[in-house]
Amino acid sequence: MSSIVVLLVEDESMILIDVEHSLVDAGFEVVSATKGADAIRAFDDDPERIAGLVTDIRLGVGPTGWDVARHIRSVNPNLPVIYVSGDGADDWPSLGVPNSIMISKPFVMPQIITGLSTLLNEAPPP
Repeated sequence: MSSIVVLLVEDESMILIDVEHSLVDAGFEVVSATKGADAIRAFDDDPERIAGLVTDIRLGVGPTGWDVARHIRSVNPNLPVIYVSGDGADDWPSLGVPNSIMISKPFVMPQIITGLSTLLNEAPPP
């Protein structure tokens, strides 16, 4: 059985490492990026491989987490999306993609694992 691949986008290296380790420990394979443009490239390289997205919203210069999710959803309208942010929750209803989850920082890792598992289980089959 192949593992489920999650694209993780986070510009803060310590948070990236913590979330990546938690996802791997939960049985996911992780493709990581620290910038929105890198995340879009990683997805575009093999869109069929990516089964879920966990992204920070503010990613410095270039595409935001909102942009990354909209790009991915333009290719795969049902791909599970989890946003993680310290200050973007208020914008989620207007900028976030439908059927996504917003998790505010600070968070505990089980919130991400549970949210991702829930969205994956609810997603229609490919």
